[in-house]
Amino acid sequence: QVQLVESGGGLVQAGGSLRLSCAASGRSFSSYAMGWFRQAPGKEREFVTSISWSGGATYYADSVKGRYTISRDNAKNAVYLQMNSLKPEDTAVYYCAASPRVWTVVAGSFVYWGQGTQVTVSS
Repeated sequence: QVQLVESGGGLVQAGGSLRLSCAASGRSFSSYAMGWFRQAPGKEREFVTSISWSGGATYYADSVKGRYTISRDNAKNAVYLQMNSLKPEDTAVYYCAASPRVWTVVAGSFVYWGQGTQVTVSS
C-alpha cells in the first residue's frame, strides 16, 4: 500500500507558475514509476506526464511539453511537477499516481492515486 498526498495547487494568473508536490509513504518509492494526471470539469482524466524509477526517462503530453517539468527525489519519497506559462485550459484537479513498473504512460498501470489538488488559472 502506497499513500500519496498532493500539495501546491491554487489560483494563479495566466502566464504564472506553480509547483506541485506529491509525498509518498513507505520505503519502496524508488520501485515505482510516478505520474501526474489531471481532470477538468466535465472531462475525462487526462495523462500529463510520467517519470521512471530513477528519473532517467520522462514523457509529456503534447499539451504541456515545454511548459511542465516532472522530477523526483527518491531520498525524500517525493515527486514534483513544475508548471510554467500556465494557461486557463490547464485548470483541473491534478492527481499524483504510482505504478509498480520501471516506466509507463498507461493509465491502467497506475494503481495508487492521491486525492488531488486543484489548480485554477485565471485569464
